[in-house]
Amino acid sequence: MSNPVIGVLALQGDVREHLAALTAAGAAVSEIRRPEELAAVDGLVIPGGESTTISKLATAFGLLEPLRDRVRAGLPVYGSCAGMIMLADKILDPRSGQETVGGIDMIVRRNAFGRQNESFEAAVEVAGVDGGPVEGVFIRAPWVESTGARAEVLAVHEGHTVAVRQDHLLATSFHPELTGDHRVHELFVNLVRTSG
Repeated sequence: MSNPVIGVLALQGDVREHLAALTAAGAAVSEIRRPEELAAVDGLVIPGGESTTISKLATAFGLLEPLRDRVRAGLPVYGSCAGMIMLADKILDPRSGQETVGGIDMIVRRNAFGRQNESFEAAVEVAGVDGGPVEGVFIRAPWVESTGARAEVLAVHEGHTVAVRQDHLLATSFHPELTGDHRVHELFVNLVRTSG
């Protein structure tokens, strides 16, 4: 699978930036808004944005259960920031009615690094990404409070887990799509290639 088709969940958030990063990393891309569009992709990105809004829109568009089904069936998925929250099996501090797709045995804390005006960038060493640290953009970012035995910690910043992988699922607290450095997306595209 040299050019896997990777969809970006296009309900809310930084969809265009992920589409551009995935294209640069060698994937064919599509925007996903309806359940039937999920069947045509080899992998999926859940972008950053507002996790409660993404959760509500996924429910309203009839996507939440089909997403859960595809994750259980082995669809490779990468979630950045709000996408990390969506892939968590549990949220420590959910908003009322907030649901996740789940799949990664982890507990996340929403907005753990602070509010919008406390956003920052930091160099982050990510296991599996060659060539030195990636520039992590943290915007109202979550962190991982704890992981289960099957979840592998890929990166830590200031003592907090900020990147994890479990089987065919990848999640980061930060936004690599905003930096022009496509190595995290290349990691995911290669994960999709080897899963297919």
